[in-house]
Amino acid sequence: MARFGWMMHLENNELNVIRKHPLFVGLEESEFSELLGACALKHYEKAEKVLYSKTPREGLLLILKGVAEVFVSRSNQREVLEVLQKDDMIGFSSLADFLGEKADNPERYTVEVRAVEDSTCLHIPYPVIEARWHDPVVRDFVLRQATVRLRDIYASFAEQVKLANQWGESEPFIRRIQDVMMEPIVVVDIEDDVQDVAEIMVQKSTSSVVVLNDSDQLIGIITEKDLVQRVIAKGLGIGTIAKDVMTPHPYIISRDAYYYEAMSSFLMNGIKHLPVMDGGRVIGMVTLSDLLRKKNRGMMGILQSVEESTAETFHELKPAMYDVLGHLISDGIPTVHTLDVMTKLYDRVVRHAVVLALQSLREKGEGEPPVAFAWYMMGSGGRGEQFMLTDQDHFLVYADPDSAKKQEVTSYFEKLGKEIVTHLELAGYKRCQGLMMASEAVWRGTLTGWQDRLRGWGLRATNDNLLLAHNFLSFRCLYGDEVLHDQFVKMVKEQMTTSRIFLYRMAEIEKETPVPMLDHPIRALFRMKREAIDIKKHALFPLHHCLQLLAAQHEMIGGKPLELIEKLKEKNVLSAQTAEDLRFAYEVVLRIRVEKAWNAYQLNEATTSEIQFSHLRTKDKEELMMALKTIRSLQNQTLAF
Repeated sequence: MARFGWMMHLENNELNVIRKHPLFVGLEESEFSELLGACALKHYEKAEKVLYSKTPREGLLLILKGVAEVFVSRSNQREVLEVLQKDDMIGFSSLADFLGEKADNPERYTVEVRAVEDSTCLHIPYPVIEARWHDPVVRDFVLRQATVRLRDIYASFAEQVKLANQWGESEPFIRRIQDVMMEPIVVVDIEDDVQDVAEIMVQKSTSSVVVLNDSDQLIGIITEKDLVQRVIAKGLGIGTIAKDVMTPHPYIISRDAYYYEAMSSFLMNGIKHLPVMDGGRVIGMVTLSDLLRKKNRGMMGILQSVEESTAETFHELKPAMYDVLGHLISDGIPTVHTLDVMTKLYDRVVRHAVVLALQSLREKGEGEPPVAFAWYMMGSGGRGEQFMLTDQDHFLVYADPDSAKKQEVTSYFEKLGKEIVTHLELAGYKRCQGLMMASEAVWRGTLTGWQDRLRGWGLRATNDNLLLAHNFLSFRCLYGDEVLHDQFVKMVKEQMTTSRIFLYRMAEIEKETPVPMLDHPIRALFRMKREAIDIKKHALFPLHHCLQLLAAQHEMIGGKPLELIEKLKEKNVLSAQTAEDLRFAYEVVLRIRVEKAWNAYQLNEATTSEIQFSHLRTKDKEELMMALKTIRSLQNQTLAF
């Protein structure tokens, strides 16, 4: 009877699942007990291997609780082939063994299975399947399962072939820095005379050299520009050494980094040389001109267009930025990197709009800002998720003036707020229908005024105020006085700390909109009643709101989602695994949203955040299911505080 002991640990619902399974349905109680006794209950912790590659299979596994993923290991990375949940079976790919086609070479078992969360499985050995093989219900079940898997595998394989062909022609995605860097690197010593440095650069026909210390560690870089600006322009000569003119702590890049990562670094940091690192050592140099010779997407020209644009030419920026976005998407650049590039481009546009607004006020005789001010983006712009131009979402903060100048200061910033809105509109940003813009009195004010406003939200924690707060808490400063900004952030932290009831009410509202669960394997979506999901309402917003709540509870205000995830991990609010899962979920949801919105734009269709399941690729559906599960787990964790 010992072999039946494990059955005592089965929960009633798990036993019912087994009884109703096609492999056991219709059996007499004695026969059911006998076959079940030949099986075994297996428990797996999160991330534990369920099946290893190159290990012979001994039967099938029926998932009674939890989630597992089938994957292939490749260069320390997992390529997930399938996601399996409760009632699914693991091991159908090895049925050939049971049917008499067993091979002596175990190398063909290349796939592995791991538990995505704590899981319980029923191990059903082949003798049990053989005992039931005479039943047509069992054979029909196995045939159906096998054909469904075959269909999904072929669909996934076709998608991968298509994408591989596309990426094969996409240099920014596949080309590594080690493929384009110059080597060997030209090195000088920190004490070398600059005249000698210049002579070395001429002899080696290089536009830059790196400066190393006695331990061969990178401590600086010297470029032609450095020699011109720091030596020739200043009339320096004898006695000037490399240490005096080098740029310390230069931007660097890994040899394994992709082409587009180097281009992004050049684009956003205003540099033209990147030392290439491997294991803490400099092994090469890549320059902007190297990459432009390889591939020119026109991304550099747009920066000059932004800086040179005027109110009359501002409208010309939108097509240029959309051209960059289109190339990034078609090149298959990861969505997080795409948004990083686009956010920095849009940030430049927004800052330039503020500069033009200030210039406009000067030309109208309003003079300079009477007190320090800071200008903030909210919403998708604040979170760094803007890939196409959206409605305006921003506010303005300015220092408290002397009482005698209060009216003058108020009048100036009222005009500035309206000027900024006008210039952003010229650039392609629509006015916010909810009027959450610095042109409105409720979205601008002194530091003290904002303190009173936040206190008022806390005292009157209505649904409307809570929605305003969620939008507000995504703020990011794009222009203005740093000291004032620091004072503003400190004030917001203090208000959030003293308004615990406000955070409690935000959590209460969040409870009313739980993240939907796709509670069955993705291939069954077509027979579910749910046919679509609003990816902003049901995925992105809950993720943002939960991160904001957790951050506010630990005195962290503002920041992009990925930044908040990292900070929460550092404070041990989130485990390393949870943080990794959230980053993956965020990338999945954003990628699906960006691709669908961009496709709609290209087809001249209305952009919507609603995603139709039937329009998603198989892999996207599976990853979306996992992403929603991760976000819901975060939601549960947040609301448990």
